[in-house]
Amino acid sequence: MRNMKESVIEQPGPPPAQGEEEHLSLALANSAITLPGGNTVDLLGAPDQANQWLAERGLAPVDAGMREMCAAQLRSLREQIRSLFAARAEGLPALPAAVDAVNDAMTRVPTAPLLRWDDRTGPYRAAVHPTTAIVDHALATLAADASDLLTGPDADRLTACGSAPCNRFLLRYGRRQWCSTRCGDRARAARAYARRTTAQ
Repeated sequence: MRNMKESVIEQPGPPPAQGEEEHLSLALANSAITLPGGNTVDLLGAPDQANQWLAERGLAPVDAGMREMCAAQLRSLREQIRSLFAARAEGLPALPAAVDAVNDAMTRVPTAPLLRWDDRTGPYRAAVHPTTAIVDHALATLAADASDLLTGPDADRLTACGSAPCNRFLLRYGRRQWCSTRCGDRARAARAYARRTTAQ
């Protein structure tokens, strides 16, 4: 059982969906992938995975020493951004909590060292814990990118992959509705099977 679980976690996901290279928030939204057969891959499932994901995108040093609390914050923002992307793609109202979460992430980053006060030595200025500062900066960057995507010229191209059970988002180019060739092939095969079944 242990080996099977490890193989599911380590199974590579599909290649990046269209738009992920231009929008880091789209890559974040797609970092939890549903695969055929009910398997899932969470690229942020553990602190070291979250650290690696941020490092690969220039949002954190490789040795940031991320803890579970930081990885959980990243996963939480991912779910809020996914909610907003789904609302935009489906033309539905956004959940106020998702909007609040994105705004909170964008405004949490201090622009200067904060004022602190020690009862013995008096006032001093200090930055927040280095790892926390790195994570807050990454969250702010991802939230700002999601806001830019949702309000910019690419917003009308934002769509969910049209191949179940895939849960990824993409920026549509032309009529393409799939995040990858694999999903497109699966959707075409499902349509062909449905036609053959209906014709019998």
